[in-house]
Amino acid sequence: MAVRRGVGLVVLLLLAAVALSAIGMAALMLMAGAEPAVSPGSVLVQRVGDDLPEHTGGTVFESLADTRQETLVQVVENLRKAKADSRVSSVVVSPANLTAPYWAKLQEVRDAIVDFRRSGKKAVAFLEYGGDREYFIASACDQIFLLPTSPLDLRGLATYDLFLRGTLDKIGAYADFSRIGDYKTAPNQLTETGYTPAHRDMRLSLNRDLYDQLITAIAEGRRKPVGEVRRLLDEGPFLPEEALRAGLVDAVAYEDELDDKVELSAQKKFTRLDGRRYADVSLSSVGLGGGPKIAVLYAVGAIVSGRSGIDPLNGPVVGSDTLVEHIRTVRADKSVRAIVVRVDSPGGSSVASDVIWRELRLTAEGAGARPVVASMSDLAASGGYYIAMAAGDIVAQPATLTGSIGIYAGKIVMGGTYEKLGMGIESLSEGRSADMYSPVRPFSQHERAKLDEQLQAFYAQFIEKVAVARRMSPDEVDGVARGRVWTGRQAKEIGLVDELGGLDRAVALAKERAKIPASQEVELVVYPRRKSLYQLLAEQFGLESRLAWPAVLLRESDRRAVGALSAPWRLFREGEPLALMPYVIVR
Repeated sequence: MAVRRGVGLVVLLLLAAVALSAIGMAALMLMAGAEPAVSPGSVLVQRVGDDLPEHTGGTVFESLADTRQETLVQVVENLRKAKADSRVSSVVVSPANLTAPYWAKLQEVRDAIVDFRRSGKKAVAFLEYGGDREYFIASACDQIFLLPTSPLDLRGLATYDLFLRGTLDKIGAYADFSRIGDYKTAPNQLTETGYTPAHRDMRLSLNRDLYDQLITAIAEGRRKPVGEVRRLLDEGPFLPEEALRAGLVDAVAYEDELDDKVELSAQKKFTRLDGRRYADVSLSSVGLGGGPKIAVLYAVGAIVSGRSGIDPLNGPVVGSDTLVEHIRTVRADKSVRAIVVRVDSPGGSSVASDVIWRELRLTAEGAGARPVVASMSDLAASGGYYIAMAAGDIVAQPATLTGSIGIYAGKIVMGGTYEKLGMGIESLSEGRSADMYSPVRPFSQHERAKLDEQLQAFYAQFIEKVAVARRMSPDEVDGVARGRVWTGRQAKEIGLVDELGGLDRAVALAKERAKIPASQEVELVVYPRRKSLYQLLAEQFGLESRLAWPAVLLRESDRRAVGALSAPWRLFREGEPLALMPYVIVR
C-alpha cells in the first residue's frame, strides 16, 4: 500500500511539473509576443555587430535572451520602422565587432541609414572601436563620435589567399584536380604554392573595385573629395585626436556623453530604446506592412543535396530537398503575387544547384507563373549565381561577390602519406573505373578524360543557361565566365546583374513585375519558417553537430577558413563536380 501511495505521489508530482512547465512556457510566449512600449521622443540605439546573419531561424524564446544576435533583416527593418514611427526622435548607430570578411550586408545597413535620414530625423554613430567596417557604416550618419581611447583603424583593404601545395608535398600527398576556366581558382589552394597570373589578375580587380567603393562611400558621407579621402587612408591608422583634426570624426566622447554633445530628442528626459526590443514592434503598429503577399525564399550557405541544416564549421547549408519544398509550397499558394529569392551562398553541388534552378524556372514560367526576382547578399557565386539566374531580374549590392561561372572536381591522393606512416592500402575492384576515386593514386589517362568530359558538359550547360537568362550569346558569356569572380558593380557592367541595391530594391522590383502599385505596402512571407524549439535542439545536438567540438576551439575567422577549405570533403558526394567559389581572407 505504501509503495502504491509513493508511486501515486511521484506521478502526481510529475503531472504538476508538466502543468507548471506548460503554464510557464505559455507565459513566456505571451511575454515574447507582447510589443514593447515606446515613449514619445524615444532614441533608438541600434547596435550592428557580429556576422549579421540574414534572418532568424529561432523561436519566440530568442526574444527573451539579452544575448540574441540581431539579423540583417531586423536591423534594416528597425531603421525602416523608426523612419515612420513618430515616437522615435533619432537613432544612435553603434557598429562593433564586425568580423565577416564581406561588404555587401554592410552596404545594405548603410543604405538603410541613408534612407532613415530622409525622414529629417538625426542618425548619430558611436564607435567604441573605429575599424574599417565599423567606420564604413558610421559614415552614413550625420555625426560620428569615437571613444577617446580607440584608434580610427583605417588602413585600406588587404586580402590573403592560403595555398597548401607545399604542405601536401611535405606529407607526401597530391591534389589531383581538373577545372573549367583559368579563373576557377578554388582548387589553387591545394594545387599551387602561390598566385597564378589569372588568380592574381582577378584578385587585384576585386580589391581595387571594393576599395574604390569604400573610398567613395566615405567621401560622400563626410562630404570630402575622393582624392582627399584616398590620401587620408594612406596616412592611417589614426589616433583619436588625429581623426578629429582630419575631419573623419566629429568628436571624441564616451557613450554617456552623447547627450551633452548632440540633441537626440526634444524631450528633456527621453527613453533609450534597445534595437533588440524595438525588433518586437510590429510593422503594422507604425503603418507599414500588410497588403498583397510576396514570398521571400532564403538560400543561405553552401548548396548541398538533401536537407538544409547547420554545419558546425561552415554554418548554414542549403539543402536542395528543403528549398524545393519551400518553392513548391509558395507555388501552390495562389495568394502569393511574386517571389524574391535571397541568395547568400558561395555555391556548392552542381547537381543540387541545377535541381533548385529547375524548380525556380517552373515557378517563373510554368502554369500559374509568378514573377521571380533574385536578391544577392554578400555572396551569390558559382552555384549561388546558378540558382539566381533562374529569376527574371537579378539585384545585387555593389560589393556582392558573384559570377564564378565554372566548375571543378578531383581528389587528394594520400598514397605517399600512408607510406610515410607505414600504412598500406590494398583494393579489389571490378570494372575499369570502379576505383577512379582511389585515395592512393592519381587519375589514369582514361579516368581524367572521363572527368574532363563530365566537367566540360556541365560547363557548356551552365554557359547556355546563362546566355538564355541574360540574353547574351554563349561566346559573350564565356568571355566573362571561366570561373571569374566579379563584384556586383562589375557584374552589372558586363550584364550578369540587372540592378544594384538590397532586398528592399528587389521587393520593389517584384511589386512592379506583379503590377502592385509602388506606394502600396506588401506582406513578406518568409521561408524557411521559424523553427520549433525541438528543431533547433536537433540541429545543435543531433548528427549535424558531430564535428562541433573542434569548432569551439577556433576563432571565428579561423573557423570560417577551416570550414571553407574542408567543405569539399565533408559536405559533398565523392567525385561530385563543384560549382564553388574560392575562399579568401579579407582584412
